Amino acid sequence: MIQFYYHPTPNPRKVALLLEELGLPYQMVPIDTSKGEQHSAAYRAINPNGKVPALVDGDAVVFDSAAILLHLAEKSGRFLGTPGAAGRAEMLSWLMLAATGLGPFTGQAVHFTHYAPEPKEYALHRYLFEAERHWALFDARLATRRYVLGDDAYSIIDMSLWGWCGGLAYLIGDAAWAKFPNIKRHFDELNARPAAIAAMALATRHAFKAELDADAKAQLFQHGRVA
Repeated sequence: MIQFYYHPTPNPRKVALLLEELGLPYQMVPIDTSKGEQHSAAYRAINPNGKVPALVDGDAVVFDSAAILLHLAEKSGRFLGTPGAAGRAEMLSWLMLAATGLGPFTGQAVHFTHYAPEPKEYALHRYLFEAERHWALFDARLATRRYVLGDDAYSIIDMSLWGWCGGLAYLIGDAAWAKFPNIKRHFDELNARPAAIAAMALATRHAFKAELDADAKAQLFQHGRVA
């Protein structure tokens, strides 16, 4: 059975959605990042980067959420967009834009908005600008089609986008939905899917640490730790 290493944050959330959409049997293995479980030797043997998610699928060990999405989608032959070289190129382009642009810039913008100490004006401006620029690209794309790859092409890119929508709301609040109405329409549609409901329910299967106390910050933001 697939072992899925999970914490209820954006990148694991998108993988949970795909697993539920595919109906694949899997075991959720909680990794409580606020307690530092991602830094254990046992977990680092699976993901040397010490981040979630990770996946063990038989002999295949996969980490990084985009790699996991591709692995599962290619294994099942589903949610990959239009067949053929042109369709694959389009799918990979938008998937990597989400993986290398939208997700990281949103994450950094959240960090500097909510957690970083002063002074932070330059970093906050840069990351917030880039996060909103990437969300605007996807919002414009969704203005002309139901899903990122087309009206009838629900794909792993939509799942990746869905995973980060909670981060967008946390970043700029309810103003996000007025600013990016097509993202909101897309988010609402995916939220109503049974697979999304099941994916969100994973967070209730384990008592993850909720307090962002000094120890949690030290585990999550290791650059601030004193050696």
